[in-house]
Amino acid sequence: MITLTGSPALKVQVMCEGIRYTPALGQAAVHSMPNYYPYRFKEGEHDPTGRGIATIPYLINTADGTEIRILGDGDSPWHVEGDATQGYRLIDDRSGRSEPIEFEPLRPWLTQKTTDGLPFAQAGVTTHGDMLVINVAPGCEYFLHKQDGVSMRCGFCAYGAPDERTMHLGQKTGQVEIPPPTLERMREALHAVIDQTEIRHIYLVGGSLTDARKEGERFLQLARFVKQVNTRGIPVTLGSGSIPDDLIAQFHAEKLVQYVCFNLEMWSEPLFAKVCPGKNRYVGYQRWIESLETAVRHFGRGNVYSAMVAGIELEPEHGMEWDEAARIALEGAEDLCGRGIIPIYSLVWPVGGRQRSDYHARIRSYFETLTAGYREIRERHGLAVSEGFMCHHCAYMQLECDIDRAQLVAA
Repeated sequence: MITLTGSPALKVQVMCEGIRYTPALGQAAVHSMPNYYPYRFKEGEHDPTGRGIATIPYLINTADGTEIRILGDGDSPWHVEGDATQGYRLIDDRSGRSEPIEFEPLRPWLTQKTTDGLPFAQAGVTTHGDMLVINVAPGCEYFLHKQDGVSMRCGFCAYGAPDERTMHLGQKTGQVEIPPPTLERMREALHAVIDQTEIRHIYLVGGSLTDARKEGERFLQLARFVKQVNTRGIPVTLGSGSIPDDLIAQFHAEKLVQYVCFNLEMWSEPLFAKVCPGKNRYVGYQRWIESLETAVRHFGRGNVYSAMVAGIELEPEHGMEWDEAARIALEGAEDLCGRGIIPIYSLVWPVGGRQRSDYHARIRSYFETLTAGYREIRERHGLAVSEGFMCHHCAYMQLECDIDRAQLVAA
């Protein structure tokens, strides 16, 4: 196992082991960006709320600017103490280690509304750190389809189908065009966010369509609109699924985006087919890689990315130990970097296997080994994560930017 040091090591530990609830953590939620997943108390865990569930903050910022997503876990050795006046500290029960932290603040826009009364928080924008994510059509059609009784949704995804939860955005099944009122509300929210906090990256995402061309057309509409309203020239990333080559060329010709990120998610065709059955059925593993290569031809090496889920291979159904999973992932990193594509690994907590005494240790060993090995691969291929695409101020579940920054500081 490879052991990381400094802030990257702290980040891995906290992401893998989570944070236990304390009144200080609960109180911090009052003035912090709320977590999308509330804290759920385990059976027998002391629950000062008496409700079994509590709102907690979403993101931690360490003293050196490292951003960490919070996972609530009643078995965690980590807890938070302090208050908004004296400051907060993250404490490790095992060693007594204490780190000063802040939480991503509750910006005014999170409680403000559009001119027609829709909360900005429901207008298709969100942030983590200095990245603004635009998602005005989150419903994914893969959730609507099954093959031989198996859902076509990706095994780790919580997007959901276009249904009553997306009605406020005007998204309907089978409808490709984004309604103009939805775009106007998003514009209002975007300007509010940019006025209230420093945004250095814009990322366009959305739920998948089973027709890749139609998905590409929807993203063309979105990117053209964003180009008009992005008056500050903030770098934009296309985060659609794999789309046809001529549409990729169109994005480049119109200078709609500076970066492309088609999320392959899993390396190796068997894992891809099992974890991402919809992507495999409606696009295909080889075609996905081909579209990334097309993007490299247009946008250049170092400007094309693929988000990868790291850790889902440790689900019991795949029958892998952490070292084998890390080996396969690193083989994928070598291959993709050789094509000029930069994978970005996001930690995913396996649902199964929690009864194992080494549950957290396996995830940490896997992610540390992958992260350190991948740093060497990027260096060997002369590839670096562009500051316009992502940086350590927004990489809330990824380590590439933290590792690179730590190495620069050490040098």
